[in-house]
Amino acid sequence: MLCDTLGRPLRFMLSAGQRHDNLAAKALLDGFQAEAVLADRAYDNNDLWQTIAAMNAAAVIPSTRSRKVAIPHDTAIYRHRNRIERCFNKLKHFRRFATRYDRKASHFLAFVHIAAIAIWLR
Repeated sequence: MLCDTLGRPLRFMLSAGQRHDNLAAKALLDGFQAEAVLADRAYDNNDLWQTIAAMNAAAVIPSTRSRKVAIPHDTAIYRHRNRIERCFNKLKHFRRFATRYDRKASHFLAFVHIAAIAIWLR
């Protein structure tokens, strides 16, 4: 999921449960302009860094421990990364989202969009 600075959802993408989320991050950022992109250390890969650099945005992603040369990040800006966690928390207030009653991915994604609309209308 992609959210704005106020923690409101902007774009969603469903993936398989066994697939890592950082593979979808590049597709989520396609077409967006931002001053900075915040993510946790699980999203630290060179392909995503290049995508963010092509957007002329600052990548605020801590380096993984396996990276030989750590890439510095702005810790003051990184403190605002909890906005995405807050956005997921707002979505989890909708019981249907939290428990995933829907069997089909298209039905679940449709409800996620409805829940996002409700969050934007608040």
